[in-house]
Amino acid sequence: MTGRKRCSHVSGIRLYILAALEQGGEMHGHQLRQLAEQDHVQIGTDISVGALYGALKRLAAEDLIHEVRTERMGGYPERQIWGITKTGREALAGLRHDALREIVLRADPVDIALSCLDPGDTSVPALIAERIAGLRATLAESEAHHERITLHLTPLERVVVTHRTAKLRADIAWHEDLLALLPGLLAATPSKDPAQD
Repeated sequence: MTGRKRCSHVSGIRLYILAALEQGGEMHGHQLRQLAEQDHVQIGTDISVGALYGALKRLAAEDLIHEVRTERMGGYPERQIWGITKTGREALAGLRHDALREIVLRADPVDIALSCLDPGDTSVPALIAERIAGLRATLAESEAHHERITLHLTPLERVVVTHRTAKLRADIAWHEDLLALLPGLLAATPSKDPAQD
């Protein structure tokens, strides 16, 4: 192991909670959850809405947020109201900069499957065509969702929501190229000798 420091990925959920508390003010966990659902943060991010409560506890343990007070409304259980600390604001600034610098390329199992294809498997072109159809359906859903919410977004948020559709379009184009090249690629791939197993 070398002495180089290993860079860890920016946590989307930490960034989201700290930014929400900085911009929206003090909130309890349920309000943050409702905001995350309203913002559809699970689309195109690593954020799970259900993981917010655990993340709040971790952020509080690190003194990035603090319990401002507790509230009870009606028959609901007592809720902790969270606010961002000075340390949290400093951490948020760093997380924003790290996220803007960091390039994240998520591993896709399709790449491994393609690298070890059986060239005699005649179902592969149909599977790739099915994958393209799924990507197109996801793109159509994403575009329809963006159209529904675009009036409620700031100019920066409008740009952000187009990022996912741009990635989907690029992925569709790559898969369409793959499908066109597939017969030649399979023909050029030597069959695996079962005797080598």
